[in-house]
Amino acid sequence: MSVTKGVILVGGPSKGTRMRPLTLDCPKPLLPIAGKAMVWHPLAALAQVPGLTEVLLVGFYEDSVMAPFVREAQREFPNIKISYLPEYRSLGTAGGLYHFRDSILRAPVPQHIFICNIDIATSFPFAELLEVHNKHRGVGTIMGVPVKKEVATRYGSIVHDPETAQVLHYVEKPQGWISNTANGGVYLFDKALFDEIKDAMDEKTARAAEDPLVVLDENLQLEQDVIERLAAAKKLYVYESKDFWRQIKTAASAVTANSLYLQRFEKTHPDLLTKGPNITAPVYVHPTATIDPSAKVGPNVAIGPHVFLGEGARVVNAIILDNSTIDKHAVVVNAIVGSNSTLGQWARVDGEPEPETEVKGKISVSVLASDVQVLPETHVRSCIVLPNKSLSKNAANQVLL
Repeated sequence: MSVTKGVILVGGPSKGTRMRPLTLDCPKPLLPIAGKAMVWHPLAALAQVPGLTEVLLVGFYEDSVMAPFVREAQREFPNIKISYLPEYRSLGTAGGLYHFRDSILRAPVPQHIFICNIDIATSFPFAELLEVHNKHRGVGTIMGVPVKKEVATRYGSIVHDPETAQVLHYVEKPQGWISNTANGGVYLFDKALFDEIKDAMDEKTARAAEDPLVVLDENLQLEQDVIERLAAAKKLYVYESKDFWRQIKTAASAVTANSLYLQRFEKTHPDLLTKGPNITAPVYVHPTATIDPSAKVGPNVAIGPHVFLGEGARVVNAIILDNSTIDKHAVVVNAIVGSNSTLGQWARVDGEPEPETEVKGKISVSVLASDVQVLPETHVRSCIVLPNKSLSKNAANQVLL
C-alpha cells in the first residue's frame, strides 16, 4: 500500500480577526466546536484513512500554543504520528508547505498527501477524494462544493468537465460569476505538488528580478499561485461533494458548524453525544459539566468543561464554553457564551440563526466573550460582548465594548 500523509493548515494569530471576541483568548484552531477543537475534526477524519502514517499541522502560532493539543491528540490517535511545524512568520498556504517540504517528504516518502484548511466544517471525504484521484493522472484532486450563484464570487471558482472531472479553469474569488462549484478547501496531491510549488516560486523570483515592486519572499498562496497554474496546465481534477460544507470565518458561523458536526456525530461518534430525559439530540456535554435535572438542553448544543446549568435553565442551538454558569431559569438560544461567564437568574442571551448570506453590519448570533456577567433578568439579543463586561441593562444589535 502506498504511503499517505496529511497536512492541516492551521493559520496563525494575525488571522481569525472575524472570529473575535472568541479568539482573543483562544487560538482559532483550538476553539471548541461540538465539544472538540476545530482542528480535531479534520485530524479525526485523517486518522480513519487506511495507510495514513503521519499528520503535520502547519501554521505560525508559537509551538507552545499547539503543543498541549498535539500531545493529547497523539494519545487519542496512537496509530499515526502527529506533529506541529511552526512557521517563522506567515508564509501563505503554499509557502508553508514548501518551507517544510523536507519534513513532509521524509521517509516513509508519501505517494499521496492530503491537505486541508481548518476553517471549514465538512465530512472531510478523504476516501472519496482518493477514489477519484486514483482514476486520473493529474497532480491533484480538489473537493468542489455547490454554492448559490449570488455568493459564488466569495470563493475559489472551479470550472470542470462533468464527464472527466478535469478542472478546465480556476479563479480565486473572481470579479464575476463563472461557476457554482466552489473550492471546498480539501485536497489530495501527489508528491509532484512540490515541483509545482517550486515552479511558482521560480516564477515569482523571475518577476521580482524584473519588477522592484514585487517582494521576493517565501510567501505563496496555494489557491492563486499553485491551483490556478495546475488548472491551466490540465493537471487538476475535482471531486464534487454533496455532503454538508460551511466556512467557519465568523463567530456566528461557529454556531452553524457546531450544529452540523453534532448532527454528523449521530452517525460517526454517537458515543460523544449525551442522552437524557430533558435532552433533545444532538447534544454534547463534557463529563465535568453539571446540569440540573430540570434544565432543558438541545438540540444542537455543546457544553464545555465545568459548566453549570441551574434549575429550569434552557439552552438551544448554542455553545457554552468552560467554567460558565447559566443560573436558574436563564435562557441561551442562538448564542455562544464564552469561558468563565455567568448568566444570572431569568437572564436571557439570544439571537437569530446565522443567515446564509452575511449582511454587513448586522449581528445575528449573540456572542459573549470570556468573563462576561449578565445580571439577573437582563436580556441581551444579537450582541457581540467583549471580555470582562458586566451587563445590567437590556441590549440589542450592539457591539458592547
